[in-house]
Amino acid sequence: MDPARALSQWNLTQAIQSAPDEGLINHTWVVGDPPDAILQWVNPIFSPEIHQDIQQVTTHLARRGLVTPRLLPTPGGDLCVVDTDGCWRLQSYVIGSTVNAFSSNSQAASAAALVGRFHAALADLDMAFPHQRKHAHDTPAHMRNLQAALTLADAHPLGSRAMPVGKKILEAWQAWDGPLQLPERICHGDLKVSNIRMSTDSRRAVCLIDLDTLGHLPYSVELGDAWRSWCNPAPEDDFDNVRFDLEIFKATATAWLQEAPALSPLERDSLVPGIERICLELAARFCADALQNTYFREETDRYPERGAHNLARARTQLALATAALDRRGDCNAIVKSTGSLAPQAG
Repeated sequence: MDPARALSQWNLTQAIQSAPDEGLINHTWVVGDPPDAILQWVNPIFSPEIHQDIQQVTTHLARRGLVTPRLLPTPGGDLCVVDTDGCWRLQSYVIGSTVNAFSSNSQAASAAALVGRFHAALADLDMAFPHQRKHAHDTPAHMRNLQAALTLADAHPLGSRAMPVGKKILEAWQAWDGPLQLPERICHGDLKVSNIRMSTDSRRAVCLIDLDTLGHLPYSVELGDAWRSWCNPAPEDDFDNVRFDLEIFKATATAWLQEAPALSPLERDSLVPGIERICLELAARFCADALQNTYFREETDRYPERGAHNLARARTQLALATAALDRRGDCNAIVKSTGSLAPQAG
């Protein structure tokens, strides 16, 4: 089904154009001029039933006074339209802008404070998330998949280049010393910078978008993935310019901790190691997919050789994990000096 035909399922015929900042998984179009809706093709890795979860969460957020995109049902009341290779959904358009990296500490702090309010607003929502993708952040499983991919590397054109990267990822994971058994909270699941809708002037965070990944996660996973994106201003495949920005971390950690629900000591101590964990997890996924070619879209104009883009991403995320490890002491000091702890049972 093409986008125009999909839009017709809502009895709409407005002009549509591709969104300028697409993710790696779904496809997005802006509807109308000026825009009044967002049309998305949702990758079949997500069950169509996730829209029931999105509807419940966004209803709760709206009741709490938070801005959020809302699903626009078809005339028949369906939250999405199922196609042979995925499904389509229509959402309300939130006026604002999209950025791919923070340009100032104040902009970053605004985004982190919004995320904290998002978490706080959902802290009392009793929801099972039956349609949540299982094991999306099962880091040990991703490492096992990488190990399996490396055993077949000799038969792959990229094998000789992927093997040393994969081995370094596995070695770094073996040395990682953070906790894995942690309390789970309702989380967004993919807090990269471009999933935070900013105001038109890009100074203030307005809402979170792309809610396919909603579910229960430890905050160390949620924030580890966020800081992986927020604290590296370079693109995730830019090995030469990768770095971990401590000032961005300080601004965002302070802002989030001030707005988020109170944390247990275990949760707070797990936040900083979570950054390295998620960098290594994503590096493992990229490295494995460089050999398996089953998941992430690649920019073939920049990387004509199949798998080469994912290998570049893997090298960069491994370098970012190392940079985060080098900053662990500084980051821990910032976290310990900010925020509140949950009351302990007496």
